[in-house]
Amino acid sequence: MCETLEQHRPRLFALAYRMLGSGSDAEDILQDAWIRYAGAKTVDAPAAWLTTCVTRLCIDSLRSAQKRREVYVGPWLPEPSVHADTLDVQSLSLAFLHLLERLSPKERAVYLLHEVFDYAHAEVAEATEMSVEACRKALSRARKHVDGQVRFAPSKDAHAQVLMRFVAAVRGGELAALESLLAEDAKAVTDAGGHANAALRTVVSRAKVARFFKGLAKKTDAQVLSVEPVEANGWPALLLTLGGARQLVAIETDGTRVQSVFVIMNPEKLAAFGS
Repeated sequence: MCETLEQHRPRLFALAYRMLGSGSDAEDILQDAWIRYAGAKTVDAPAAWLTTCVTRLCIDSLRSAQKRREVYVGPWLPEPSVHADTLDVQSLSLAFLHLLERLSPKERAVYLLHEVFDYAHAEVAEATEMSVEACRKALSRARKHVDGQVRFAPSKDAHAQVLMRFVAAVRGGELAALESLLAEDAKAVTDAGGHANAALRTVVSRAKVARFFKGLAKKTDAQVLSVEPVEANGWPALLLTLGGARQLVAIETDGTRVQSVFVIMNPEKLAAFGS
């Protein structure tokens, strides 16, 4: 059985993490699935059985998480991942995972299983305990919220270059320079979870985002001790240390302008980057 579990583990973790946006929660789901698998009398198709089990456990977990997030202080962002992933890095990006928050738990499961993991409608229906027709409708709704909504740079190098230009503009403090790098509908999302001072709502529009980061730079520039390039969710990001606290800065970009800036300040979400 250990061989079976290890064989399927990378794919199942990839599914659970994309469903939940948390590596620690994904590990818990896999552990629960292993226990159930070990207790099953007969399993004719382990891959299908485990996928169904993990999917249903994730759906239940998301329903509970939605209630917890209603009392979360400020915007909620996924827990960044440093795990290697053999699937496409687009569906692993923070921007994509943040966008999935618009979907219901079952819509998220249907979309991921069909669009990212390439399961047939009948397989998705089995995993989600829905009819094939209901799955098709859920997929159609999900596509309206997700497809074409996230922009990606043509390469990681192009992504990194835009990120570094953005950070340089923030530290320079010139509004014009900042605005020239931002898309008209740019947004900034800061997740501190009550552990640090941060915007309690998403900041939207080029002008407001530029002013937000200019003001932030004035408050924190003297506190910046280090800026470390890292990879988060398959894309270049920066780990900043300010006055003894750390924060991860990641962006969504088409390779020219910044569409979204994600700042994760909640220390509980940065454990993967060491202490």
